[in-house]
Amino acid sequence: MTHRDQIVAACDHQLRASTFKDFTINGLQIAGRPDIKRVMSGVTACQALLEEAVAWQADMLLVHHGYFWKNEPVAITGMKHQRIKTLINHDINLLAYHLPLDAHSEMGNNAELARRLGWRVEGCLDGELGEGFLWSGRLAQAQSVTALAEQMANVLQRAPLVIEAPNMGDIERIAWCTGGAQ
Repeated sequence: MTHRDQIVAACDHQLRASTFKDFTINGLQIAGRPDIKRVMSGVTACQALLEEAVAWQADMLLVHHGYFWKNEPVAITGMKHQRIKTLINHDINLLAYHLPLDAHSEMGNNAELARRLGWRVEGCLDGELGEGFLWSGRLAQAQSVTALAEQMANVLQRAPLVIEAPNMGDIERIAWCTGGAQ
């Protein structure tokens, strides 16, 4: 059994949470029981994930998209109320890291996307590796846009939106951004 504060401190340190200017709170968003035996992870702290955490008897939920975003209403009503009520009623901690999980060079979303698709990471176009959001690299082998889209659909289990220039030829180098692309 580990104390909640130890896990939060370790995640804050490893993900360098304090170095990011984000649109939300990175770290502990809702405190639950202090002693942690089971941690569940997911992308978004939606009601379905919360119900799975309750059924699995999780003590902590670690997500990419938590709550308390800038420019959203501060009132805790409706869907937000139901989600927070579920966490509080079951004494589950909510730990969320948004931009730190997009950028992290080992555990981040960009790093995992490259790993799963077999891309060789060469760097970041907007900062140091582990700080930036726009990554660059090379495909394992040159391929057409159609072949790349098929590979992505197979690995990610969802079809990508493909916007291509006609007759562009095979792709060798690639840049990608899992967050903040707008």
